[in-house]
Amino acid sequence: MGNHERLMELLGDLEGRGNDISRATSPGGMPSTPDGQKLARRRPRTYLYSEYLPYEVESETERYENLNEITKHLYIAVEAGDFAPGAIHWTRELRGWLTLKFDLTIEQRVKLVRLYYELALAPGIEPTVAERFASTFMVLTKRKHYLRPLKDLTLDWRPIFRELKAFVLPAEAGLVQTSIVKRNHRTLTKMSTFAQLYIDPKEIPAILEEFLPYFNTSFVEGAFVVVGLLNQLFPTLAPPEPEEELMPQYYLPTFFHLWSLVNRSRTFDTMFIDLLSRLARDTLTAPQVPFSAYGIFTKDQSALIFTAILRLLDIPVGQAISPYSNSVDENIGLGSILLRDSKKHPISHHVARCVVMSLSPECLNESDSILSNLEGLIQAIETFFHPSNSGVWTRTLSQLVYFLADFFVMRWNRENSGEMEVPEGRKLTAEVKRRFVLCLRDVTFMGIYAKSGTAMNFAQSTLSSLAFLEPELILPHALQRIYPSMQGLVEVHRTASSLRALQMLARTLVRTKGYRCHVTSLLGLALPGIDANDLDKTQYTLSFLSAICYHIPFHDLTKGNEKVHDSMLAMSWITSEVDQMEQAGPDFELDYSNLSEEDEELILRSSTASFPEFLSSFLGKVFTLLENLPDAARVRSGSPEEQIINTIPSTFIPLLASLSPELYDLALTKIADFAGNHVIHQARDAMGFICDALTKTSPEKALKRLVPMFIASIRTEIDEVGAASSRSTGNEVMPRDRGLVWNLTLLSLTVVNAGEALLLYREELIDIAAYMQEKCKGLATAHVSTLTHHLLTSLTCTYTLDFNVYEPEIVQRGLGPEDWGRITRPDDLDINWHVPSEEEIDFAIEIFRTQGSAAMTSLKALIDGTSPTKRDGSGKAWSDELSKHLVLLRVLLSGISVLFDGTQGTQIEEYTSANGSVNSAKDVGDSEDSTEAALAATDDNELRPTFKYPDGYAVEKDGMLYRALHKSRADIGALLHRVHSFLVENQEDDVSCFMPLYMAYRTWFVDMGIERSAHTLDRTTRLYASETAPYKTSGLHKEYPRPLLLRRAHLYHLQRLRHNASPRKPNDLEKQLLLDLAHSTVSPYTDVRRHSQSAIESAAKVIVGARPLLIPPILEAFESGVKDTDFGRIKGGIHTLLFGSLAKTIHRDWRLAPRVIRAYLAACDVDKPSVQKLCSGATFQIMEFGRSTERMVILDQDAVKLVAPSFDVSSQVAKRRDKVKKKRAAVEAKKAKMSDELVEMTRHSHWKTASRTAAIVVTLGFRFDSIVSNNLVDLLVNGTIDTHPGLRGLFSGAFVALYSLMNTRILYEHSFENYLLEKPHVHGKIEVTTMREDESWTAEYLSSFARPETAYYVDHEHPGWLVWGKTLPAYKSDIKEIDKLDDQERRVVGRIGEKLTKEWFSTFFGYLLQEPRDQSSDRFRMPSAMLLGYSFEWMHLGHTSVTFDEIKDEIVKMYGDGSDKHKHRATAEVLGGLLSSVWDKSLERRTKVWEFCMSMVLKIFSDGLTPENYGYWTTFLHLLLQGKDPRRAWPLIEWLADFRLDMSTNAAFKESSKITLLHQAVADCGWHFRLEKPIVENFLSHIDHPYKGVREAMGHTLAAIYRTRYHESFKDVDTLLYAQRKVSSIGERPYQTSPEFKATMQDIFGRIEKWRQERPPGQQETSPYTSGSKTVLLWLDSTLASYECTQLLELFPNMFMEPLLHMMDVKEDQELQQLAYHVFRHLPNVPHRLGEDAEMISSLTRIGTTSPFWHQRYRVLLNMQVIYFRRLFLISSAQQRKLFDCVASMLNDTQLEVRKGAAMTLSGMVQCSPVSLRNSLVKEMNQKFTSMLLKNPLPKKPRGPLSSAPSTGTSTPTPEHTKLVITRHAAVLGLGALIQAFPYSSPPPEWIPGVLTTLANKANGDPGIVGKEVKTILSHFKKTRQDTWSMDLKVFSPEQVEDLEGVLWKSYFA
Repeated sequence: MGNHERLMELLGDLEGRGNDISRATSPGGMPSTPDGQKLARRRPRTYLYSEYLPYEVESETERYENLNEITKHLYIAVEAGDFAPGAIHWTRELRGWLTLKFDLTIEQRVKLVRLYYELALAPGIEPTVAERFASTFMVLTKRKHYLRPLKDLTLDWRPIFRELKAFVLPAEAGLVQTSIVKRNHRTLTKMSTFAQLYIDPKEIPAILEEFLPYFNTSFVEGAFVVVGLLNQLFPTLAPPEPEEELMPQYYLPTFFHLWSLVNRSRTFDTMFIDLLSRLARDTLTAPQVPFSAYGIFTKDQSALIFTAILRLLDIPVGQAISPYSNSVDENIGLGSILLRDSKKHPISHHVARCVVMSLSPECLNESDSILSNLEGLIQAIETFFHPSNSGVWTRTLSQLVYFLADFFVMRWNRENSGEMEVPEGRKLTAEVKRRFVLCLRDVTFMGIYAKSGTAMNFAQSTLSSLAFLEPELILPHALQRIYPSMQGLVEVHRTASSLRALQMLARTLVRTKGYRCHVTSLLGLALPGIDANDLDKTQYTLSFLSAICYHIPFHDLTKGNEKVHDSMLAMSWITSEVDQMEQAGPDFELDYSNLSEEDEELILRSSTASFPEFLSSFLGKVFTLLENLPDAARVRSGSPEEQIINTIPSTFIPLLASLSPELYDLALTKIADFAGNHVIHQARDAMGFICDALTKTSPEKALKRLVPMFIASIRTEIDEVGAASSRSTGNEVMPRDRGLVWNLTLLSLTVVNAGEALLLYREELIDIAAYMQEKCKGLATAHVSTLTHHLLTSLTCTYTLDFNVYEPEIVQRGLGPEDWGRITRPDDLDINWHVPSEEEIDFAIEIFRTQGSAAMTSLKALIDGTSPTKRDGSGKAWSDELSKHLVLLRVLLSGISVLFDGTQGTQIEEYTSANGSVNSAKDVGDSEDSTEAALAATDDNELRPTFKYPDGYAVEKDGMLYRALHKSRADIGALLHRVHSFLVENQEDDVSCFMPLYMAYRTWFVDMGIERSAHTLDRTTRLYASETAPYKTSGLHKEYPRPLLLRRAHLYHLQRLRHNASPRKPNDLEKQLLLDLAHSTVSPYTDVRRHSQSAIESAAKVIVGARPLLIPPILEAFESGVKDTDFGRIKGGIHTLLFGSLAKTIHRDWRLAPRVIRAYLAACDVDKPSVQKLCSGATFQIMEFGRSTERMVILDQDAVKLVAPSFDVSSQVAKRRDKVKKKRAAVEAKKAKMSDELVEMTRHSHWKTASRTAAIVVTLGFRFDSIVSNNLVDLLVNGTIDTHPGLRGLFSGAFVALYSLMNTRILYEHSFENYLLEKPHVHGKIEVTTMREDESWTAEYLSSFARPETAYYVDHEHPGWLVWGKTLPAYKSDIKEIDKLDDQERRVVGRIGEKLTKEWFSTFFGYLLQEPRDQSSDRFRMPSAMLLGYSFEWMHLGHTSVTFDEIKDEIVKMYGDGSDKHKHRATAEVLGGLLSSVWDKSLERRTKVWEFCMSMVLKIFSDGLTPENYGYWTTFLHLLLQGKDPRRAWPLIEWLADFRLDMSTNAAFKESSKITLLHQAVADCGWHFRLEKPIVENFLSHIDHPYKGVREAMGHTLAAIYRTRYHESFKDVDTLLYAQRKVSSIGERPYQTSPEFKATMQDIFGRIEKWRQERPPGQQETSPYTSGSKTVLLWLDSTLASYECTQLLELFPNMFMEPLLHMMDVKEDQELQQLAYHVFRHLPNVPHRLGEDAEMISSLTRIGTTSPFWHQRYRVLLNMQVIYFRRLFLISSAQQRKLFDCVASMLNDTQLEVRKGAAMTLSGMVQCSPVSLRNSLVKEMNQKFTSMLLKNPLPKKPRGPLSSAPSTGTSTPTPEHTKLVITRHAAVLGLGALIQAFPYSSPPPEWIPGVLTTLANKANGDPGIVGKEVKTILSHFKKTRQDTWSMDLKVFSPEQVEDLEGVLWKSYFA
């Protein structure tokens, strides 16, 4: 058996024979290789998990024995074909084993990875099961260091490609996917992400050979699919040997060429950057791959990558439209399946990876490098980081900078630790690091003040990363910003951001010399942030404090030091430092290297003298906060109040742990005094957490001070105030009770982590607990029970008692300055655990016994009627009392849950029986024969011999205490059953009692071994994750503060407890309690049902076989509820059986499933909206019951290496296989029987029930082997012409699925194996050998599409478009019809054929003619055409009662006179079906059908099309042509291609509709349409057509024709690769403009120019010029918005630009103006290649400087800025210069608008230029414009007697004066543009004050526009700097400030 061998090979070594058992160390140990054994890990564990536990753990041998047991059973299950639940269960076991941090050896891991890779992709496996296997494959390969690619593991890409191919590549035959679901494509793409790393680079040629032939843009989906597949599966690893054809630069030119084939697509950019970034990452470490200043890329490639990055960032430029076109990405089609989720894989992540993985020291030696490109990019977009300039780009930019910094930190750390083996010359150096940090520094500081919370978070994290890399560069600037904002000198939001920044910088601050002396000062400044009126700021302050506390000891270091005694030294030093910062400018640097170690230590010691004062102030602030804390609106609502309450413990625990003993005493006194003297109800939790933190730090001290105080207060409250003396209603605690609740909460949280220290207060605590249980009533009782619970967990649980920030020996030797920021190593911890002692357990048992027995006694009395509280039916006292005792029992059980043995009643057994006594057949009530037993579901948990591992269980097994404990638990269980029985009998309506009862049930079931009901493990895991998040650093492992490292040990202990608390077999009591719950799931009361259902879900997880036990009674109740119309039972039944985990069991247990389906369908008839809603929600679940079981799974049978385990398991395999087969056969028989029953039911039921039944029947009745039963055929055929429209739709859909299933069987030659392996046999399909060596082959191949005669049809677009394969798939043109049916198919076809009579079709056609019920359905309905197509196919083969002639008559009768649009729709659908039914039929039959259809279609196309119906006919045409050879529909193609414009007609719609049909034909046929020449000639000769509709259709059709002319047709992949390499590193430029096309365009624009000259100016009516221009513009618009836009590049400068500008000047035709403007704005977005922009720029500058029309000069400015920005990395310096000179000269334009436009453009261009260019430009232009202003002064006004004469207002300025004003205005605008190019630079560049002063002094007094412009510039400068004005003002000298003060109001420049 092939499967057997394959599995043996994969699992051989896992059996662990002889020496193969790995002796790899326990978790945390170093890898060792004694006796030549294999390594478990290449990288030693960072954390020594099991060594830190306080108890002995299992031996290594035991772990591996258990692993071998797991893999043995896994092998048996897979080999026997038992995938679910067998293999799934053992997979879960394996994952449990891995969760406990046990290590597989490398060899074992490789074998398992291979096994799961195969299982996940095995054809035939159920999709949900395959997903579980895929998930395990991903877990095993999750971390890259587990297995080295190539060295340890390689994977074959073909299996995953085979599965993906079914989704994304053109199907070999046009089949609709049948009802057999194959896979989830999301799982496949996820898997490929993991598998891709392990694909051998030697497979590159094979992959390219396989994928590239599918690439084509004729049907652009093919291009998206190929690039998507390359992105998913292309191996990016470097080849081990330097083989040329596997090197990146061998294939990269081709990749860049493919990239340029689909322009203007965001998706293409994203996919290529993703692929290239992974290539950069995976080849970085390979010395054999050439590496330069651009990484593995060349200069040209790098420039293109950065140009794409610039496009992707969504940066707005002037009035430019997006560089992307939606119309390209809309055609992605099936390619969308291969896209990665943009939320999980943001583009900024790919960009950052690409850049950082390409950096090396070589970047420093070259003036142009990847680093200089990054600097250029950041400088160009710098202003978009500013908070005032936010938009859609903000998130992407902040994310980009974050990922850049994060990747750099990761690479830096891994290179330094040796984890990343980078060749020496590529390793990052300090200089590269410095330049990188400087590049990101300014934008990061802008980002931390962002308005968007997300952007601010990213910026804060980036700041932390940069400070980690270069503290000296980041901290001075951070402090310079932080001090003023903390001192309240600037806006509030800056203070909040500064606090966040401090939290992120805390670790770096305390570890960096000099800067750490600022810490205490900053702590003091942060205190005012604790403010009840601003809770967000409070939270940031507390987080900052906790970050500091984790890294420094709060010890006064002046004690015992002779040189320093107080804080004076530190205060004076900090004051001088802050002053220095305030005085300093932007280039401020703090150099602490000159500060001697001794002086720095003294300053630090001095600063710690203020700690006592700080602590007092801090506590005072917190107390004030607590007093003023608003009430949290709702629990777990995420409100700010709640967040504060949750932040308080995470601040106080590290704070109190880091205090010196004296300071701790101070804190304890203050906190105790506050707690004893206040009652603040809404702050009780927060205060409790503070008390808890006190106890955690020093249990003895805290308990001594707090416990007696709280106990005394509680007694006082009860005895004197009368608290909790009566029951209270509602959830609000009464004012009288608040003091009691306050003290109780504080006491509970004080004792919860106290451990052994509680023994001193044993009597007091027992007394007070008993006293309160006796006295308290109402809501307070819950708090009393909580105290009991906390006492018990504190005494019985194992947990860490150690919260100290330093290791014990360091604390003992005394802490000093050297301990600030000390790193605790995770592999060297000394942990202080709380392990329960005998005394503690005795204390806990005493509480449990005394309180438990009292509660049980009271409960018995309450239900016996002997209690003083009587059940009088009116008051609630009895219910309250019952609830109180139930709650107490619940908390007692969960409090000592760790003392109950979770393994009780279970032991590891041989994995054999699938039916224990719990769910044997007799429980279901069926006769117990072998068939029925085979039908039973196997409960997942039944198979579970879970392996137990030591977890520190504190009670001696089978000792007296052990037995007593478990007996008490059983007694409580029995009592709960009695209470339940009593309530059901006597108090069924007392809902308030059932809730605590079912919560007690739940706890009783689940809390064994670990307190599962409290989700302890989940909560601890979440808390650990959130607390470690701020301390994670990429590339470092667990460099966390010590308390968090200790928490990981506690978490590991909990994981062990959780693993051991696995499902157990039930005893009789447990069964009884489960049945109690089952009884209540169908209670009449909603709340009772809800709580019992919740308890059932919990209990089923921990009891083996619970589900099969529960289902029968619930099902019986459900059935009786339906019979008696009892809504409660119906709803309970549906909810419990179909909406929970029981549904899965029913799905697999076909003794019960039929009953459930019947009951469900009966419930569908119940007339109640709420029941109907439930039924409709459950339909899908019921449909799932009918899915066919796995018939066959094909595992790879080639590997025939029989590596049998050390012992023979073949008998077990055979036994299990036999069982699985029996079960499958029995289940399928049941399903078939059920299907027939439902068919009968459907015939006679109400339409609503029938619709649901029909949906179930389809999944139940359709099978590959038996197809369907005759009854079901009758139902479907008759149902398709049912009178009810809803049922018609449903049945016709099922009918199509039936046809599809039959066609699938025929296609795969009736073999299910062929179907699974995707091996179709398409009748008439042939492989044609291509003559690719012959150069004329492509031309001959294409010309054959212009003739109808051919031996074969080519339906696929892709063959030969990019490269030719050896063969191409084709289909014979004349097929011999043969009957390929087997017996089953003949039976079904015969049955269908009998029913398909003339009357049937007549009725069906009649329904097609009906008007649709809503507007959205009024379209060509593809399902109708498909159904008819399949039906006609059988008619042609003679299998139906109806004949073709009868059908013809019916169609003609249906169409009638065609007067109604519905007749057109129906006729289009029928004819579409009829024509598609003869694709694969003989030529003779095709001719007959086409002749009949064409006679109707051509008549309709000629005269019958109207705006109402032509949409139907366009779809009809699409159906016939899409993905088909045009020669198949030759009559239609020929007729359409013969269309010529009729200039004499005025029927515009008639003409345009025919052109639209032609356009559809061209688009569908793509490059195979070869009849275009006469059409193009005809259209081009009439581009000035008078009708708008015709012009639009012509424009789009011309664009489509030219778009589909392009193809590349290389003879093979090697030729393609060679051709691209030969041209350049970025490949050949596609879409070159041909001479013919150029000539055509010259002719068109020549005519347009001629018409323009002939058109009289101001002509209102249309003219040949306006009409012709619009046609051409529509054509251009369609082309420029598409991927082939670059074919027009050559024509932009000299042919398009000026005509477009002229068209924009035709004021009389607004449509023409708008169209021309729209096309003109497209031009700069078309991607140019390097050096292709020269002519374009020359043309722009020529028009800008010489055009006589000012509008044209103004408009070219818009495109100048866009082209400059988009091509920032491609433009040459000469062209840059040319643009700047042109724009600068346009400042002198005579037209004001042009001057202003030039100023804005100049400002934008300067702003986005690289720094070096920017600086030289500014210097040059500053001089130029300043001298213009100074050399052209305004003439002074004449003084004298005439000067005061009144002005007449009629004086005209002289030309000289005008010229002077323009010159001065130009100079002012130029200087203003330079100033505005730096809107957010703070402080502004040093040249700006001089320019502002010049403007103020020299031009401010000018009259008119010049003076006004100066004022605008100055006011705008001040306005944009409101936030930073205090800092910016420092750049100005006092004289400059004085000069500026007089210009505007003083307030502006004060």
